[in-house]
Amino acid sequence: MTMEEEDQATTNIGGYNERKGGFRACMFVFVLQFLENMGFVANMVSLVLYFTKVMHFNLAGAANTLTNLMGSAFLLSLVGGFISDTYLTRLHTALVFGSIEIMGLVLLTVQAHEKNLHPILFCGKESCLEGGIAVMFYTSLSLLALGSGGVRGSLPPLGADQFDQKNPKEANALASFFNYMLLSVTLGAVIGVTVIVYVSTVKSWFWGFFISTVTASLGFIVLAIGKPFYRIQPLSRSPLVRIAQVIVVAFNNRKISIPENPEELYEINETYRVSPEERILHTNQFRWLDRAAIVSKDTEPEQWKICTVTQVEEVKILARMLPILGSTVIMNTCMAQLQTFSIEQGNAMDPKLGSFKVPAASIPVIPLAFMSILLPLYEMFFVPFARKITKNPSGITQLQRVGVGLVLSAISMAVAGFIEVKRRNQSNKNLLKPISLFWLSFQYGIFGIADMFTLVGLLEFFYKEAPLGMRSLSTSFTWLSLSFGYFLSTALVSIINSVTKRVAPSKQGWIHGLDINKNNVNLFYWFLAIISVLNFFVYLYSANWYKYKPENIPDDIAAASKSSYSEQPKSVILESKEEKVQESTTEDQKTT
Repeated sequence: MTMEEEDQATTNIGGYNERKGGFRACMFVFVLQFLENMGFVANMVSLVLYFTKVMHFNLAGAANTLTNLMGSAFLLSLVGGFISDTYLTRLHTALVFGSIEIMGLVLLTVQAHEKNLHPILFCGKESCLEGGIAVMFYTSLSLLALGSGGVRGSLPPLGADQFDQKNPKEANALASFFNYMLLSVTLGAVIGVTVIVYVSTVKSWFWGFFISTVTASLGFIVLAIGKPFYRIQPLSRSPLVRIAQVIVVAFNNRKISIPENPEELYEINETYRVSPEERILHTNQFRWLDRAAIVSKDTEPEQWKICTVTQVEEVKILARMLPILGSTVIMNTCMAQLQTFSIEQGNAMDPKLGSFKVPAASIPVIPLAFMSILLPLYEMFFVPFARKITKNPSGITQLQRVGVGLVLSAISMAVAGFIEVKRRNQSNKNLLKPISLFWLSFQYGIFGIADMFTLVGLLEFFYKEAPLGMRSLSTSFTWLSLSFGYFLSTALVSIINSVTKRVAPSKQGWIHGLDINKNNVNLFYWFLAIISVLNFFVYLYSANWYKYKPENIPDDIAAASKSSYSEQPKSVILESKEEKVQESTTEDQKTT
């Protein structure tokens, strides 16, 4: 028996190959997450210093450039998610975008090495970049954003695809996968913010970027080596086309009344389905979209004229996700401050730990260390205990987990404001004796725990709740929330500066110039804390309103629907000529 025949023989009913997948396949994903995030996270926390000290941006310009970079990277995860659902497999998508990310890192490394590719010293503007130097700088950042975004849009779904949600054991393993994935990211980040940040800020930016390039390259090689072990999901029709079809048909049928009985709506006969998982039961939310599935006497079952209940429900699921997505943006705006202004705070504090001088950009190692310890404890003790009580494979629901993170993020911003007041007061008293850098560990530690709850909760939520053919695109909503958070941070800094410049007696904004001691970063932190509290109440309403997608369709319901729909004259959408020929042949046989 050939290897291909053995694989087919060991494929279970749900379409999953039992010889492949599982945590054995995920190990290759974990290794890539570990190696790639060593450089990615190190750059997240240190590039603001590179922009000010080497590229000569001012404080606001450096912060906005970094947040725009990170916002673009996470926004472009949608591109990776869309492509991996429709055109390339998730593995190939990750490898293609990984190559683009490495090209961006190479350009960044070359520019850091060559002194003639650096701008002139402090031109008095927000940015001193001009000509070819600016072109190379922004090209490297664009490639880095596109590559890393595409990888994040395809890699988590690739790992999650290695588990069958219909298998109880694998369903529990899927819940654990997202925790272990974050653990691999965290462990890589610990090395990144210590070793790579130290090399970059103390030794040479060139060597820091060079190490990031090498580790990322090794990670993608490991991912490619694991190809024989992966369960590769088949490609589906474009999710954007499916969404557009529902909206267009519903709009065209806007004058038709919606039937009171959902069974009168159009659905595919169960006989023609590849898997029961593809069918989604009807829900009563967004009833106006049901017009896309109304069967009229003169309507032929053709695309752009009628949609199935399942297709309509796919759009409803995405619509229900949007309030959850929107109410997590503020938290990611808060996270952006820990990678910009908090780093600048640390740069003005006492960095000594005994005789060792700690780089300011390495202070995030404190929450990362907490997470490295708490994640295994959470997985090994809390999840099994909560699972016995709630019967939920994840212990608590994904939205409950996200809610805990939102509360902690608000507390983190409030604490950050008080720490900044203490730091600035001491600096104004005696500039030569600043407070210790480790005061920042409070705001970083609290937010690190918040991120542990929220990031994993969102990834699991968007993956498990998504329709089968939209899982990569839906999982990218997690990164879309991060993207909007970074962009909102850029907008808020500009808006706050513009408004406070007009009302402040000094006629200067809260955040201006290069001297952080002359700024009011604490007021900005407290502003975010207040907004976070208000946002939490919006999230509570959204989470209570959301209706979870059923894990599985009960057999009796599926059988009843099969019997009911098989009696309807237009119960099958014929999407290919082969199906039309097959139906015609069957009818001829019945006539004979």
